[in-house]
Amino acid sequence: MAIIPEHQRRGIGSALVREGLDVCRRLGHSVVIVLGHAEYYPRFGFRPAGRFGIRPPFEVPNEVFMVLELRDGALARVSGVVRYSDAFDGI
Repeated sequence: MAIIPEHQRRGIGSALVREGLDVCRRLGHSVVIVLGHAEYYPRFGFRPAGRFGIRPPFEVPNEVFMVLELRDGALARVSGVVRYSDAFDGI
């Protein structure tokens, strides 16, 4: 997600994240993973995925690869390397 600089700090990004998380909940998803700004996403409850034993399939700083449980306990027995959809190959 990105907001062009002249429109930042108006709550647009926060509204988009909250709506996206609400949609994920309505669709029945239990976990969301982001690769994003370490000082932005924690305000929505995201925490470094490494704390749960979840790792990215590529090298990134631990603090930017984050996870959020949408359902309590969803990560209780989850660990390992995230596998992205084939649509992300070559990006």
